[in-house]
Amino acid sequence: MDLSSSKQGDYHVVTVNAARIDAAAAIAFKEALRAETAEGLQDVLLDLGEVQFIDSSGLGAIVAALKLVGPTRRLDLARLTPDVEKVFRLTRMNTIFTIHEGLEDAAPRRAG
Repeated sequence: MDLSSSKQGDYHVVTVNAARIDAAAAIAFKEALRAETAEGLQDVLLDLGEVQFIDSSGLGAIVAALKLVGPTRRLDLARLTPDVEKVFRLTRMNTIFTIHEGLEDAAPRRAG
């Protein structure tokens, strides 16, 4: 799975450079994301702007990624394409994740 990273404010932005996160790609996605975020202390913003299709395995991989970042960091999502956004809405995963329209809209929310 092709991922790229950058920093934006308080976020470690991880961009998915693939059109699909499905059963065939889910394990590779989880491993690649683990490698990208393992040593960081920053909140993670997952840029899904290139992803055109996601299935239940892909959703499961993103939930697993939430657990990977741990309890002290956030995992937010950004730039969901209409089809991917629809899957998140239909599965109510949009109530679990903070979803930003664009990368520039994202600003980590801290308690306190």
